[in-house]
Amino acid sequence: MIGSGFIKLRSDDNVVIALQPLSAGTDIEGVPRALAGQIQPGHKIACAPIAKGDNVYRYGQVIGQAKSDILPGEHVHSHNLGMQDHSLQNHEFASQNTPLPEIDHSRTFLGYKRADGRTGTRNYIGILTSVNCSGSVAQFIAEAAEKNGLLDRFPNVDGVVPIVHGTGCGMSGENEGYAALFRTLSGYAQHPNFGGILLIGLGCEVMQISDLVGGRPIRADGALRYMTIQHEGGTRKTIEKGLEELEGIAALANEVARSPAPISDITVGMQCGGSDGYSGITANPALGYASDLLVRHGGTTILSETPEIYGAEHLLTRRAQSRDIGEKLMQRIRWWEEYTNRHGGEMDNNPSPGNKRGGLTTILEKSLGAVAKGGTAPLSGVYEFAEQVDRKGFVFMDSPGFDPCSVTGQVASGSNLVVFTTGRGSVSGYKPTPCIKLATNSEMYLRMSGDMDLNCGDIVTDGVTIEQKGEELFELLLRVASGEHTKSEELGFGGVEFVPWQIGAVM
Repeated sequence: MIGSGFIKLRSDDNVVIALQPLSAGTDIEGVPRALAGQIQPGHKIACAPIAKGDNVYRYGQVIGQAKSDILPGEHVHSHNLGMQDHSLQNHEFASQNTPLPEIDHSRTFLGYKRADGRTGTRNYIGILTSVNCSGSVAQFIAEAAEKNGLLDRFPNVDGVVPIVHGTGCGMSGENEGYAALFRTLSGYAQHPNFGGILLIGLGCEVMQISDLVGGRPIRADGALRYMTIQHEGGTRKTIEKGLEELEGIAALANEVARSPAPISDITVGMQCGGSDGYSGITANPALGYASDLLVRHGGTTILSETPEIYGAEHLLTRRAQSRDIGEKLMQRIRWWEEYTNRHGGEMDNNPSPGNKRGGLTTILEKSLGAVAKGGTAPLSGVYEFAEQVDRKGFVFMDSPGFDPCSVTGQVASGSNLVVFTTGRGSVSGYKPTPCIKLATNSEMYLRMSGDMDLNCGDIVTDGVTIEQKGEELFELLLRVASGEHTKSEELGFGGVEFVPWQIGAVM
């Protein structure tokens, strides 16, 4: 129910959400007492008496328990709302997994068809580093290529992207951290948005070039070259050799032009960051509707950020296509509980200071809004960080809630588009994959319109429906997949957002 300045999301909720600044003394329909104090947009107001220890409901789901008695008209937030121990019991598996009706798959977008059968939405050349020690040389090569106009003769190539990071050595060569980095680098080396790869190492690191290459056909098109700085004889010689190799790679990449491809070749990584009280009302459900549309066309969408589905994972296990898929998700939840406990952290009360200023109080509330990005499609698979997604439909990939790291895993898993919802405002980009930014509220969209691609705040301000906004986003996805630039691309983002997940000791 939407009233004057507020919204009640479910009839059985005992809070309403402010949609505009509300002054003390304001009367709200359905709330038996006037507001006790000023309320900011996105924040919660009790619409019924809530006794200490009672559940607080939003979205028809529990978001925490009252820490004190709360009267109607009072602000509900960190001062009076907390969260008890999260229980992992009584999860249902595969109880709500009815497939969505398919849509005619004849629609296409213009993409770059690769020899392995996948399709890219961009045609970059990547300079991929095995270790931090080769990062500067990779950037030197990219800068030299731009300076000498190496790509001027190759109009089908979008640019050269150095992929540098802060790890690759000082780590075990056998543990889960090594395996995660190996999957990440391998995923980028094979990514369909790269028309070719130059792989550079130092030579003595733990993540050896020889292990990454390992005699495997990493790219079916053969557009991969590799070298180590120590073997080439130092920085200058590696730059010279790198430029020679780039020219050959560019010639191969330039042979591929955009051509019609089925929508089923699109894989979207779905993220939210800088969330606010509007995220679960506007942008996230709009993205969920677009996700369902893409799945109905045979495409793939990836939900991630395991700490930010905590408390809402039961909504996903019910949608699992099988009990095994649901159990795999629960295994990742339990892993995170053990992981955070081992490092002195906790899963509950994750919301950041910015999230809380935007109206979010507990991780349960944040997670329920975050899960809305996944729409209603059955959950067809659960993957480890950066693991190659080999199933169509809606899937989950395990990752931290740290946005650049989570997106890095999604890109490594095969996302050729990223959609990022934000309420506080986020600035980032993720080459080689274009990132579409959705604003959850109109005020932030107007303030940061140079960074935002689509305003979802009009769902609240202008009465646009979730379905209408989801369809608008779906059409934007197709245009960006076909070459339309996003705001983050126009601004040149993507140089520092490659962040592999570092798990384990640095030695």
